[in-house]
Amino acid sequence: MLVTTTPNVEGKKIVKYIGLVSGETIIGANFFRDIFAGIRDFVGGRSSSYEKVLREAKDTAVFEMQQYASSLGANAVVGVDLDYETVGSGGSMLMVTASGTAVVLE
Repeated sequence: MLVTTTPNVEGKKIVKYIGLVSGETIIGANFFRDIFAGIRDFVGGRSSSYEKVLREAKDTAVFEMQQYASSLGANAVVGVDLDYETVGSGGSMLMVTASGTAVVLE
């Protein structure tokens, strides 16, 4: 399934707009504590362990969005937006949301 942040796909015609689709993932605070407790690869202000977890959360949210779009009969999702928010008491969890418009391309 094609997933793009653009509102259309060059060279393809959108023949049907199905509607808004999204996928969400939430990572708990103790997971972050575990990561920081064992960080050995912290170099230059970046943590590859932390970045890997965020990437996995994003990939999961996008995958869930794709699955939902596919179940509605779409073969693409356009106008995709990714949001990262802290949720829970004291911002103890991170939520990643992927949303876009499910469409059928010719």
